[in-house]
Amino acid sequence: MRYLVTGGAGFIGSHLADHLLARGDEVICLDNFNDYYAPARKRRNIAAALTKPGYTLVEGDFRDQEQMQQLFATHRPQRIAHLGAMAGPRPSVQRPLLYEEVNVRGTVNLLDLARQHGCEGFVLASTSSVYGQAPTPWTEDLATDRPLSPYAATKKAAEVLAYTFHYLYQMPTRVVRFFTVYGPRGRPDMTPYVFVDAMMQRKPITLFNGGEGVYRDWTYVDDIVAGVIAALDSDISFDIFNLGNSSPVQLRDFISLLEQVTDLEAIIDSKPLPAADPPGSGGSGRSLVPARIYAWAGCTCAI
Repeated sequence: MRYLVTGGAGFIGSHLADHLLARGDEVICLDNFNDYYAPARKRRNIAAALTKPGYTLVEGDFRDQEQMQQLFATHRPQRIAHLGAMAGPRPSVQRPLLYEEVNVRGTVNLLDLARQHGCEGFVLASTSSVYGQAPTPWTEDLATDRPLSPYAATKKAAEVLAYTFHYLYQMPTRVVRFFTVYGPRGRPDMTPYVFVDAMMQRKPITLFNGGEGVYRDWTYVDDIVAGVIAALDSDISFDIFNLGNSSPVQLRDFISLLEQVTDLEAIIDSKPLPAADPPGSGGSGRSLVPARIYAWAGCTCAI
């Protein structure tokens, strides 16, 4: 099988490509190496994959219709894992137009090209942020029409468009909502890296509400990748799935664990929770792989 993985040099995308290559699939990695964080980190992510047969790197932007038309005509991907996006609720508040351009119009471009070229399946990466302030546990049947940030709103819009294309053209489509992913190759703006770096440099950590009453559902990257691959392999016509650990951890408790691991005391700068941030991210989802539990590095995750 030949897969197009957008954002394929990023955190989750590079892990997904590695797993697909390991089972003998072909991977077309699409990435524009933007400066949201250092492009050199992304190039390190894919250094090993570049040496393997079946791997093709395309440096480009999925907003570019002409370039994407050429990619589809040349490489003819059979299935698409659309992971590429502008990420993060808080940065999106400052740059809403960019988030709309990438996450909405860029997604429509790919959906339309997948339709034109008769792709066998499309998996869209979404986010637990679409649940906003809905009470936890967050299940897929909850309303998601009150997002708290442009980021969440654009991902919700992409979900709706994915369904519309499925409805009109019967392209098998699955949406997977990620819950606070962590692990090797994580982005430098992600909480584990930010907190540990601050502790090592003896700098204060900004902790909203002092970390009390603020929860995140930490999910190990291999668990997420297992769920994405299950969605890619599925014969489900259309559906939405939460991919999460289902065991939310209070941020203050997370800090305490980091203090034990590093043997350093965190310096806490408590501030009010930003309007764009939900207080919790606790998911409960239906199974893509019934009665199967994935476990890596101490994280157990029901997909």
